[in-house]
Amino acid sequence: MRYEIPTQGYLPFLSEPIQIHWENHALLMFGIWFVMVPLSVMLLRFGKIKPRTYGIPRGTHKWAWPEFPWSLHKNLLYAMIVLAVAGVGFAMVLTGGFSGTLHAWFGIATVLLGVLQGTSAWFRGSHGGRKDPGADPEDRATWGGDHFDMRPQRWWFEAYHKTAGYFALFCAGGAVATGLSQFWLPGIALAFAVIVVAVLALAVLLQGLGLKHDTYQSVYGSHPDHPYNQRRYGQMFREKGEKP
Repeated sequence: MRYEIPTQGYLPFLSEPIQIHWENHALLMFGIWFVMVPLSVMLLRFGKIKPRTYGIPRGTHKWAWPEFPWSLHKNLLYAMIVLAVAGVGFAMVLTGGFSGTLHAWFGIATVLLGVLQGTSAWFRGSHGGRKDPGADPEDRATWGGDHFDMRPQRWWFEAYHKTAGYFALFCAGGAVATGLSQFWLPGIALAFAVIVVAVLALAVLLQGLGLKHDTYQSVYGSHPDHPYNQRRYGQMFREKGEKP
């Protein structure tokens, strides 16, 4: 049975129905999930600095390069999550609740995963490292932190955060496709196809140019005595019978 899209909706504080302009909802959600979110992800994936011995210089402001990609990624995604929740909530209020369509399921899954992405960031743990404000650059004993030591809390945060992010974008794609099947907007359909192809081509190009750098080494550096470098590359050298 085909779902009839309502053209009018009601708000609790208004006695008269209002016209629903679904193109505005579509533009908002498409702009969030296929313009702003990919921008923040691509910038962080390919905008990290090339690893140095001790990573990002101590005292770098969070909105200055090379800290900028992380700051933009975090703050832009928080803003997009708020807008996405508002967009879905407003649509549900106007139409009287959850419609149960495939588009609605994809939309709810996308927003829920988005909220969990923001929530998971609260559990990423402490930073640590030579550049940490509480560390003495000359005393390695003061450099400890969940990320610098790659403790289980940080390890599992990254495992979840990166994986769930791809699932969120997959669900967003499903929401766009099913939404277009209900309410056809040729401009968004064309933009969707162009963006998917363009992001794929750009990712391949930037990856091929060697612009994707390891997060740990970009932040903390390539020094062989760093805990996570020891753990990863020390094992490799030991298996070869060499010294790191």
